[in-house]
Amino acid sequence: MNLPSLPYNLEQSLIDKIKHIKLALFDVDGVLTDGKLHYGPNGEEMKVFHALDGHGLKMLQMAGIDVGIISARRSTALQTRLNDLGIKHDYLGVNDKLDVFKSLQDQLGIDNAQCAFTGDDVIDLEVMQACGTKFSVENGHFIVKNIADWVAPLTGGNGAVRAICDVILYCQNNYPLSTSHSVQ
Repeated sequence: MNLPSLPYNLEQSLIDKIKHIKLALFDVDGVLTDGKLHYGPNGEEMKVFHALDGHGLKMLQMAGIDVGIISARRSTALQTRLNDLGIKHDYLGVNDKLDVFKSLQDQLGIDNAQCAFTGDDVIDLEVMQACGTKFSVENGHFIVKNIADWVAPLTGGNGAVRAICDVILYCQNNYPLSTSHSVQ
């Protein structure tokens, strides 16, 4: 099957940057979720995730791109979701995202140009600026969107991560069409 063209206009300089991505890192609240915090009657935190985003993260992994999560918050719901998706680079409850990024970068032996980060708030700025490619989401803070190389035209928790995954896979000419994996 021939793939249709991406519905987004990307400048060639951005496509060239994206071709080098080997590590795609994501924030959680406001990126993988809509940013709202839901608490149950016993104080337990609940999160809602979009299946399209999960499938996009799985496709990145299938394409050989390392996927990681760096979040200031920690929750059982999030850890369960990351386990379901097979994400092995998960750093939860992190205040210094840049330090975690540098450590992971050293561990994987990759340089800044091979890393991408998707963030939505000012806590993400330092790690975003250290990465070769910076993504944000439509509902991101205006300062973060201003430094992003590309802002997904969807909001966090509503398919924005999938749009970013699609852009990466298309730019790398590595879009998998297999439906052989079941966890979304």
